[in-house]
This record gives sequence, C-alpha cells and structure tokens, in this order.
Amino acid sequence: MAQLLLDKGYRVTGLLPRRSTSDVNLARLEWLGVAGDIELIDGDLQDLSSLIRIMQTRQPDEVYNLGAQSFVKTSWDQPLLTGQVTGMGAANMLEAIRLIKPDARFYQASTSEMYGLIQEPKQSEATPFYPRSPYAAAKLYAHWMTINYRESFDLYACSGILFNHESPLRGLEFVTRKVTDGVARIKLGLEQELRLGNIDAKRDWGHARDYVKAMWLMLQQEQADDFVIATGRTTTVRDMCRIAFNAAGLDMDSHLVIDPAFFRPAEVDVLLGNPAKAKEKLGWEPEVTLEAMIEEMLQADLKRLQP
Repeated sequence: MAQLLLDKGYRVTGLLPRRSTSDVNLARLEWLGVAGDIELIDGDLQDLSSLIRIMQTRQPDEVYNLGAQSFVKTSWDQPLLTGQVTGMGAANMLEAIRLIKPDARFYQASTSEMYGLIQEPKQSEATPFYPRSPYAAAKLYAHWMTINYRESFDLYACSGILFNHESPLRGLEFVTRKVTDGVARIKLGLEQELRLGNIDAKRDWGHARDYVKAMWLMLQQEQADDFVIATGRTTTVRDMCRIAFNAAGLDMDSHLVIDPAFFRPAEVDVLLGNPAKAKEKLGWEPEVTLEAMIEEMLQADLKRLQP
C-alpha cells in the first residue's frame, strides 16, 4: 500500500506501535525500498489519544486501516487482545477521524473470514456473515462500525472485504508463506518435511499487489461503498502446495506431513469471492495468477535462504 501511494505522489505517514516486532515491519519496507520515503510516527490503535494527536498534526486526506492482530490461530489464544486491536482499534480510528478530520476518507480492511461457515457457495457483499474465529468476529465488529459511522456521521468510510492476498512479504505463520518457505528449505537441503494441518480447506488467493490497487480505487469513488475483492477462483491448500513443490522440482508426497496440531478449533472449509461489483464499479481486475504468485514467493524465499 505504501509503495503504491508513493508511486502516485502521496506523502505517506505510517503508524508505528512500540512493540518488540516493530523491526519486522521496517524490514518489509526496506525490502520494498521505500523505508526512507515514509514518515513513521509512534501511535497505537488501542490508544485513542495518540490517534487524535496524529489526526491533528498530520491532517490526512486518506486513512487506510490495515492494522490488526491478523493471525487466525492466535486469535483463539488471545481473543481479548484480538478484539481490542482488530475490533476496537478500528472504532478508535473512526472516532478520531469523526472528531478531528471528518472530511478524511477512511478505508477499513475487512476480511473474507467474516463469512466463515459460508451461507452461499460464492460470497458477495450481500452474503450473510457467520464468523468462525475471534479474529473474524472482531473484524465483523470493525466492519459494521465502519458502516455505522458512514451512515450516522456521513463519513466517507468504506470496507474492502478482501479474500486472501499474498506476496513475498507475507508473515511466515500464514499458510502460503509457510509453504513457500518450507519448500525452499527442502530444496536447499535445510529441511526434509513440511508440516501442515487441514490441507483440504479451500481459499480464494490473490496477490497483494493487485489488492492494494482495489483499496486505493475505493477511496477515489464519488460515494463511499463496500466491495468484495477476490479472484473468483478457489483452490485447496493441497493444490496450492502442489504448485509450490512442482515449481521447485520436488515430489510433494515425499515431504508433506499432516500434523493435527495445526488444525483450527472451528474450520472455515471454503471461501470463494464474487468480485462482480468491484469489476463493474471500480474497473478492477486481478492480474497475477495463483501460479505466478507462488512462483514469485518461492523464488524470494530461495534467494533469502541461499547461503
């Protein structure tokens, strides 16, 4: 997102909570080559006072809230923290905008996980939600608060209901990156096996580079609205793994191990997005295929792990 905005001539300010993991985010900005072009300031989604201060001093035209405790598995171990950061954090940001900069345009990163136990085979903006994790429930609160602030206070506030979007910057705890990192390690002789949980779960995977374009497009419309952003193609984790192993010239069945420790307490079996509204109203289309994305991630991990 930061790279896209910089390319468009924006002045970009990033909110930086003081955590022991802050250097991880800096490393991602450095990997993109934009770390020196962004103003990073101290602030926290859980601290309304810091958000008010930032609104007062920076007077932003657009606000993109991508902050969250976003790892689904961890949300069962830390449900209250997830609710505070992922749910209440968005409400805090909306309140700071309402009080200080009500003409700012606000983007909320909603998620396909809100659909959970799917109520329709293909999920659109009109599909009922059925969250299956504390993370999804927190995101649903943030999603509805965004709609409420739009309708109650006439804020330009919109949500992008994004299906899984990946890149070489994805955290190692997420399945796509866990797979490409694991396959790279096996290819280089650093590991012998890749351990995963439910590989029959299906997801609609796209590239983050495509999806941030959709985020930006949402804030350029005359009227604020909510959009599903997806490829319209669903693939099992098993087949995604096979793509990665094949790209490395390896036999998946010789290295993949199913470990029950990685199963979720409540599984989301299938997610498949319907991006028709985004295609019609935003003129948005995904450009990077799943195969090309996995190849890019694998090559990045091979390069990173090379001695």
